[in-house]
Amino acid sequence: MRNSSIKRLWLVGSLFVALGVFAIAEDAKEEAIKRDRTQIQGTWRIVTLEIGGKKVAPADANKLSVVNGSDGVWSLRSEGKEISQGNSTIDPTGKPKTIDFSITEGGGKGNHHLGIYELGEKVRKLCFAPAGKERPTEFATKPGSEHILATFERQKTE
Repeated sequence: MRNSSIKRLWLVGSLFVALGVFAIAEDAKEEAIKRDRTQIQGTWRIVTLEIGGKKVAPADANKLSVVNGSDGVWSLRSEGKEISQGNSTIDPTGKPKTIDFSITEGGGKGNHHLGIYELGEKVRKLCFAPAGKERPTEFATKPGSEHILATFERQKTE
């Protein structure tokens, strides 16, 4: 065999290996998404809320809850009444984990937000930017940032 034939075979082999690694990585990502979606599913009450470095009074924050479906659909409620809904996509493979969500009904309809999240069994955190702003890189808000940081507790199902 000539050198050019060997190089072509090596390139083709390398391509197949790269495609295989990519497919495995995509499978792992899909499994991670399913795992986090299952864990996110349910009703979560906001226990702390901070906007642009200012804490919202606990009595006001506690009125809010989010109901999450396993398919990324969510509903924001105030004292049980739906005030907006939408859908989200997540990527649990990054550090921090990322979430993008769009509001499809109610207040803020048409807005798209970029955020990050942490997920525990009974507590989760979400930090996101206003529509059109860059994704936060940490779970914190600062004056002027307009970032929103919420801590949620899972609610028991009845």
